[in-house]
Amino acid sequence: MKLAEIRTYPIKSTRGISRSSAQVLPWGLDGDRRWAVVNPLGEAFWVGEHPRLLSVSAAETSDGGLHLSARGMDELNVPPATGDTIPIGSAALDRAVLAHADAHGWFTRLLGEPARLIWLDDPRDRASTEEKGGLWDGPLLLVSRSSLQRLDDWITEGAMERREHLPEPLDVTRFRPNAVIDGAEPFAEDTWTSVRIGEIDFRVSELCDRCAATLWDPDTQARGKEPLRTLAEHRRWDGKTWFGIRLVPRNLGELRVGDGVRPG
Repeated sequence: MKLAEIRTYPIKSTRGISRSSAQVLPWGLDGDRRWAVVNPLGEAFWVGEHPRLLSVSAAETSDGGLHLSARGMDELNVPPATGDTIPIGSAALDRAVLAHADAHGWFTRLLGEPARLIWLDDPRDRASTEEKGGLWDGPLLLVSRSSLQRLDDWITEGAMERREHLPEPLDVTRFRPNAVIDGAEPFAEDTWTSVRIGEIDFRVSELCDRCAATLWDPDTQARGKEPLRTLAEHRRWDGKTWFGIRLVPRNLGELRVGDGVRPG
């Protein structure tokens, strides 16, 4: 087995970046979900209500800011966040730094309602457990290409039974993984309690339950019925549907595409 892809998401719920390597930090991969778009109450916008977030590309700049682009929007360079801090989410002790006002205006125009861009300046200040990584999510999400292939096969079989148009295979980016592995048996990762990728050891903290955000195509922002319809048929228990596993690092270092993957 090997590590086939590494992906990070500079801004939560926006497009990811494919990388050849990434540093593993206590809260996840460097540059992963340290920024987020929130409403005036500090609550994160959800893709299901604002699928245009999926059209946003964010690239980190050398000075610690961001370069933003999206269809129908002017590009914007956002300087490093140095503004006031605000509470985020429902926990008053979780705080983040406000970005430059130009970024707030850019996302307000994109989403059609008041929005703010925030930056988590130091994840160690979070009033949370090690299960949390960047803003709101777990440290690192791993999915398997063979598991995705099996899911695609199930979707195709279901479409044939219902005499529907045969769909294109799902893009792995729909599941927003940080690590994509190749060479495992389908859904073998369900049984792992630990895994070593390259020289980094991880503890498997939980399987990942999938929400309705996976129903939106990340390229077109069109909503469909898959993959949740098929996951509900084949991968539903405890009232949820499951795909992928969440990992917590036990040591730090660098992940590289091509690293060997060895379950514990």
